[in-house]
Amino acid sequence: MNHAGTQSVSTDRLILRAFTSQDVEPAYRNWCNDAEVSHFLTWQPHSNEDETRSIIESWIHSYCDPASYQWAIELRDIEEPVGSISVVSIDETVGAMEIGYCLGKRWWHDGLMTEALSAVVSYLFAHTDVNRICAKHDVRNPRSGHVMKACGLSFEGTLRQAALCNVGLSDVSVYSILRSEWEDGRQFMR
Repeated sequence: MNHAGTQSVSTDRLILRAFTSQDVEPAYRNWCNDAEVSHFLTWQPHSNEDETRSIIESWIHSYCDPASYQWAIELRDIEEPVGSISVVSIDETVGAMEIGYCLGKRWWHDGLMTEALSAVVSYLFAHTDVNRICAKHDVRNPRSGHVMKACGLSFEGTLRQAALCNVGLSDVSVYSILRSEWEDGRQFMR
């Protein structure tokens, strides 16, 4: 697969960009320390800024790899990151990528994640030769599925007891979009 790496992407309200060391404090404050944000995710809330610093430093080091896609979701109004969105897995043999994301709860229910996911889907189809993009969510978190549908991803089904998150063993809903569907205009916006 051809890769493009983490390049900046702008939307009306957001700048999706590479993390920097200056993002540690706002990332910790805005979402990394919040148990509600990580409730249906696989990582525990960070107990201090050192944990956040460690993960952000690992992301910064990963940017030299063109197959690394890890964006800070910066809200233009406050000029600091309020969440993250990334490619969490790549299957080179079939040209597939899986996207994962999280957003500080203060910014939930305002369409920001739909805006970010739509921009990342468009970026990946426009700048790589990915054929399939998917995303998954715990069935107890249906709002995440609404985001996926709003971005043109189709519900494929539910994998029973297929993941372990902070609330235990979970059923996982899977959504995807194919390049041909995106090219036919099924995406939310370009």
